[in-house]
Amino acid sequence: MNAINVIAPYKYLDMWVFDDERVGLVQEPFVSGADTMIDKVVAHISNAEQGFVMLFSATPFPGHDIKLEWRRPDGGGNWYFSEALDMEGWLCPALFKYFSAAPQEIYVQIKAKKSDAA
Repeated sequence: MNAINVIAPYKYLDMWVFDDERVGLVQEPFVSGADTMIDKVVAHISNAEQGFVMLFSATPFPGHDIKLEWRRPDGGGNWYFSEALDMEGWLCPALFKYFSAAPQEIYVQIKAKKSDAA
């Protein structure tokens, strides 16, 4: 498993989704608060709906923007809290495509795609 993972979420049918051919996911949605967290962190990125870059890791890395703290399991997924956003969101079982167990912390960096960065 990679130490730092990268995906490129985008809007499909008014929902944040992502594809990751490497782990067999297509239009995997963010739901139950995770979608609202994304709305908040991409507010400064123009055309984020067309896609942006999200890096994430169970260990801190230079440039991470947000730390998610594990709260509890639920429905096969896990709830995480962001103090910076003062929000909680649910990450579905697709999390286990990237981690063998739910990490206590997930560090996230949000960036515009190069074609969108000016």
